[in-house]
Formats: sequence, C-alpha cells, structure tokens
Amino acid sequence: MLGIVIIAAIALAIFLGARTKINTGLFCMVFAYIIGCFVMGLKPKAIIGYWPTSTMFVILSVSLFYNVAAINGTLEKMSSSLLYACRKFPGLLPYALLAVAVILSVMGATYFTVLAFLAPITLLICEESKMDKLTGAIAINCGALAGGNFPTSNLGVVFRGLADTAYENNPDLTAIDTFGAEMQIFLFAVVFSIILVTIVRFGFKSNRNIGKGVEFKKPEAFTAPQKTTLTLMIAMMVVVLIFPLLKVLMPANEAISSIAGKVDVGLVAIIFAVIALLLKLAPQKEAIARIPWNTIIMIAGAGMLIAVAVEAGTIEALSNWIGSNVPRFLVPIAFSIVGAIMSFFSSTTGVVAPALFPLIPGLAEATGLSAISLFACTVLGAQSSAISPFSSGGSLILGSCGNEEERNTLFNRLLFVAVPISVGVAAVFNFIVAMIL
Repeated sequence: MLGIVIIAAIALAIFLGARTKINTGLFCMVFAYIIGCFVMGLKPKAIIGYWPTSTMFVILSVSLFYNVAAINGTLEKMSSSLLYACRKFPGLLPYALLAVAVILSVMGATYFTVLAFLAPITLLICEESKMDKLTGAIAINCGALAGGNFPTSNLGVVFRGLADTAYENNPDLTAIDTFGAEMQIFLFAVVFSIILVTIVRFGFKSNRNIGKGVEFKKPEAFTAPQKTTLTLMIAMMVVVLIFPLLKVLMPANEAISSIAGKVDVGLVAIIFAVIALLLKLAPQKEAIARIPWNTIIMIAGAGMLIAVAVEAGTIEALSNWIGSNVPRFLVPIAFSIVGAIMSFFSSTTGVVAPALFPLIPGLAEATGLSAISLFACTVLGAQSSAISPFSSGGSLILGSCGNEEERNTLFNRLLFVAVPISVGVAAVFNFIVAMIL
C-alpha cells in the first residue's frame, strides 16, 4: 500500500510541475518529507541525506567545463565539422551518433562520461541539421548503454559478477558461461538500439527534413582559444578513459587498479574547468550562470523521493511479486517491464540487477526458459527507461539544452514520448529474444 502511495506521489509531483510550471523537484522534496517523516517515521536528517550529492556534483562540474566550450564556440565548431563529414548522407546522422557512443563505451568510458561528452555536441548537431533532438538524445543514450554491456566494459563486468553470484547461490543448478552470456546481451543491446533509433528516425515527422535546405559549408579553422579548449576536451577524455582501459588489459596491476578506482569524471571535469578558466577561455561569470540549476533541483528532488521509495521496500516488493505471480509465457515481458519500472526509480547496477538476477537461475530451471534470455530481458528492460529525465543520462541531456523553454519541452518529450516508446519496444524485443533462445 505504501509503495502505491509513493508511486502516486511521484505521478502527482510530475502533474503539478507541468500544471503550475513550478520545478517538479520541489514538489518531490515536499512529498519525500511528508511521506518519509510522517508516514514512515524517518528522521528529517535521513530525508536530507537522500539528496544525491554525487550525481549533482557531476552535473555541476561537467556542465561548468562544457559551458566554456559552448561559450567560445568550440562545441559549435565541432558539431559543424561532424555535420560536414556527414554531408553526403545526413539522414544517417542518428546512426553515426549511435556508433560513436557505442565505440566510446566499449573502450571503457562510463555511461555518464559518454553522455557528458556527446550530449552538448549532439544537441547542436540536431539544431544545425534539422534533426529532431529527441532522436539524437535516444541515439547517444542507446549507444552508451549498449557499449557498456560489452563483457569487459563497466556495466558488462558488473552484470557478469552478479550472474556468477546468482549461480553460486544456487549450487544445484548448472552455471552458465557468463562471459558468453554477456557478449550475447551486448549484441542484443546493439540490435535493439538500431531498431529503436530506426523507429524514431523514420517515425517522427520532424526527421523528414534532416539535411534538407541545410548548407553544408566547410567549417572555418579553429581559433587559438578553440584549439586550446579542444585539446583540454580530448585530454579530459583520455584521463577518464585510459586507466579503466588499462585496468581491463592489466587487471593484475595493483597500481593501475588503484588509480582507476580514483578517477572520477566529476572531479576530473572540475580540474579541467579550472584550467580553462585560468587560461581565460571563457568568462567565469557566464560559465557559472549557464549551469542548469533548475535541472539540478529537479533531479535532486526526484532522487530524494525515489530514495524514500527504495527505503519503503517498493523495489523489493516488485521483485518478489514477479517470481510468484507471472505465467510462464509472460515472464520475459514481465522481467522487461518490471526492470524498466524499477530502473525508473533506482539504479540498474545498484538495485535492479541485484534484485532480479538471483531469481533467474531457479526460474529458468522451473519454466524451461533460457537463463541468458532472462538476464537479457532484465538488462535491456532496465536500460530502456534510462532515457528518463530523472536518470543521470537524461539529466545530462537536459542540462545540455541551450535555454529553459527548450529544456522544459525536452523534459516532457523524454518522459512522455521517449520512455514509453523505449519500454514498449524493449518488451516486444525481449519477448522475441526469449522465444528464439
């Protein structure tokens, strides 16, 4: 009952935010306080402690750094260069963005890092090429997630470990090759991403004129400040990528593992932002003013209410229910949809996979369904709602918007268009995969 109340509170906060034009995060904070303290009996300090400090810091620091690149024209010049490179096939721009995101993620960049790097550039490319911005957002989001599922990438390593643990806790069952299983999940994720991008590419009317009427002029050469900014951007990507990649190549090296564990995209971004400001690549006052404070408040407030939902046991109740009440042929769809719902409220790697993976070995044995397909359904289902504006990736995309009106429009489209389409396509795709395997 409490779980239903919290879900209703989240829905009401979204409705009130849209109706009153008051930041949705503020309503979420109010409901988190009322439900957490006066219904659940939590202490006020506990509610305040749910403020997602880490996520907010990353959004602030990454935004500050890329604001410098936006102010001095570096991002615009980069987007013009990529657009010019695709001048002969502008209609394939969404797939080019998808491919870039997959490659970066497979190389070892975290989901958040890929979105932080590509979101500002992608939105500029969309504007210049007359491509729907939601299409660009979906392309880079799908690519970052799909690449992360590679067996040696950040998400893939976590999922393999959780799958191994699930079978260790069920010693009577024959374990699966989790490396091979994760490779299949990676391939499924790539195929799903291509399908989803194709649906939005050709399904949205606003994409029918991609490249039409656009004069593909060869961009002018980078100015000295822009070259310096571009150098800093590349250096930042190298710093963030190199040690996680070396850790994969040399897992036994303790020094590399130690350094890799201390490399954080938010803290690294702050260093490079300070360097950029010291070099006077952009005015500090304007760079700080462009930080998406409204988005930060919205994501923080939603994070507080979602944390209350987790504390109330809403997530655990969902996982227990699916294991005992779903008919066999609906299990793949159920895992996909429940994974998406849980991921909307919580972390895929921190909550969804640890909650649902332990159910899979026994359920696969009892129903005759492929364990690999159920692992895939869980992962792809959970990732299908990651485009939500309440997620870390969605918040970064919103934070990259140029103005408040554009940000509000994209917020509604992410929540009411992208999420339903993505979750629905994932459920159908997962059902087909489960029937084939």
